[in-house]
Amino acid sequence: MESGVFLGGGGEGYGDKQHLALKYANRHGLIAGATGTGKTVTLQILAEGFSAAGVPVFLADVKGDLSGLCKAGSAEGELHEAFAKRNATIGFDDFTYAAFPAVFWDLFGAQGHPVRTTVAEMGPLLLARLLELTDAQEGVLNIAFRLSDEQGLPLLDLKDLQALLVWVGENAKELSLRYGNVSTASIGAIQRRLLVLENQGGDRLFGEPALALADLMRCAPDGRGHVNILAADALMGAPRLYATFLLWLLSELFEELPEVGNPDKPKLVFFFDEAHLLFDDAPKALVDKVEQVARLIRSKGVGVYFITQNPDDIPEDILGQLGNRVQHALRAFTARDKKALRQAAETYRPNPAFDTEVAIREVGTGEAVTSMLQEKGVPGIVQRTLIRPPSSQLGPITAEERAAVLAASPMGKTYDTPLDRHSAYEILKARADEAAQAAEEAERAAADRPETGDAGDMIREYNRARRYDPTPRAKPMRKTASKARSSRYSAPNSIGEALGQAVLKELSGTTGKRLVRGILGGLFKAR
Repeated sequence: MESGVFLGGGGEGYGDKQHLALKYANRHGLIAGATGTGKTVTLQILAEGFSAAGVPVFLADVKGDLSGLCKAGSAEGELHEAFAKRNATIGFDDFTYAAFPAVFWDLFGAQGHPVRTTVAEMGPLLLARLLELTDAQEGVLNIAFRLSDEQGLPLLDLKDLQALLVWVGENAKELSLRYGNVSTASIGAIQRRLLVLENQGGDRLFGEPALALADLMRCAPDGRGHVNILAADALMGAPRLYATFLLWLLSELFEELPEVGNPDKPKLVFFFDEAHLLFDDAPKALVDKVEQVARLIRSKGVGVYFITQNPDDIPEDILGQLGNRVQHALRAFTARDKKALRQAAETYRPNPAFDTEVAIREVGTGEAVTSMLQEKGVPGIVQRTLIRPPSSQLGPITAEERAAVLAASPMGKTYDTPLDRHSAYEILKARADEAAQAAEEAERAAADRPETGDAGDMIREYNRARRYDPTPRAKPMRKTASKARSSRYSAPNSIGEALGQAVLKELSGTTGKRLVRGILGGLFKAR
């Protein structure tokens, strides 16, 4: 038998032993089934198998149960007896209890190392999805990102974006001439959504140090892959934040990793629990891009496994790409449930030994119907399978045990202390202060002059304070700067106007290099 992850086996009335072949593990997969049928245990044993094979794993711990991966199971008690009986039935003679190298992460920084990205790296598409913006509001957000890229205004955290939106609002009229309509009402709506995100704790996602993908793709000294566990029990209170973060992570993997073709084993396996949250109320444009990423990311050596209650939670185009499948029981109580059950059964290669639809309805907890990709990537005949027991602890660890794992993790030195670098907020504030100070100096100079003084001297002094050069240019200004040029002749009435005039002066040319964004809007980083 080729190298693979052992899933389980049979006994009387069951099929042969089932393995997930490592060389086909990047062809993605599905774990589905009703609540309480054993999806979490299946995810746990897959994570164990990949880790033992030297493949790093990233998974979300929605219920808090998967923290037990870092601790070996117990060889005592009723649970051990049940495991021993199951192992004897399926012929799992090599079973041992073991702990696996785990790294805990948490967007809120409470149960793991903080996970951060910058606003710039998230990009306008995913941020608009997170904030539930309308098309018009998303358009204004895109203008803000464009200005950030062109003017060298780094958007690292939410206060950077909020400061830039304030400036855009104060200069909406001038910017509309170049970028299209900038509605102050849309800006106000975006600011309100950002406030809601802050109140939900989402502001902790944005900042530095930003998560480096290389830190998710590490192996322990003994060669086993690290199991990266995202604490998501509290995060599920903000499901759109949860889904957007995982989408961002998936897109970062897609953009940053090189093409590797068909490797002997994946470089990383990514488990997406509660997968329906990805697609609930998602616009078709976003679903299409997720489908594109899912189709192409396997060539980067990344396997994506969706965990959900019902296969029809996942769009058909994406479902068709999930070659390795573990289907736990589905309960058919309504007409819709019966239709979904029938559709789920039809996606499997039939087995003449039993009716797939009946099997999906009747399998018990810890059992499943499975179909793994075989030689040349052909789907295997569906089998009834008794899922093997996990080697690690079934259920969560204690708070003290989690704290000990975190204390021993080298990731703490990198991520536990936040950074606040000089970015858009500080740059815009400095420009505002400078412009306001120049205006005040000009006003004082004018007030100190005798009323009978030379008007020409007063004008020259005012222009010098405003840093305006009245000397005609050798070449005409670009049309896009005409508004900025005319605005220099009048004194600013507010700090916002002063800042606007200082920055609009630079819009006649590109002061920053335009940055390239990837398929889901995140910054593309050259390798």
